[in-house]
Amino acid sequence: MIDADKILIETVVTEKAVALTSDVNQYTFKVHPLANRLSIARAVEKTFGVKVTGVNVMNVKRKAKVDRARRGKLGYKGGMKKAIISLQEGDRIEII
Repeated sequence: MIDADKILIETVVTEKAVALTSDVNQYTFKVHPLANRLSIARAVEKTFGVKVTGVNVMNVKRKAKVDRARRGKLGYKGGMKKAIISLQEGDRIEII
């Protein structure tokens, strides 16, 4: 079992994630690769003191990139596991 403080790694702050936060009250987090929906929901509720209504989880694959410093050899950008959390109406998370 993974500790609740180690499940949530960081918040994802992109244009799409900010739009979800302001429009639909959904927040995006980078999470531990072994975490499941239930453990993610419990970690968010424990950490921020809000009520979670839904969790969507996705695995983002790593991307192949050409490394110019190593004469064009192939390298990779790391993948991650990402979760989009839906909160109960009226609950908010202060990220900044």
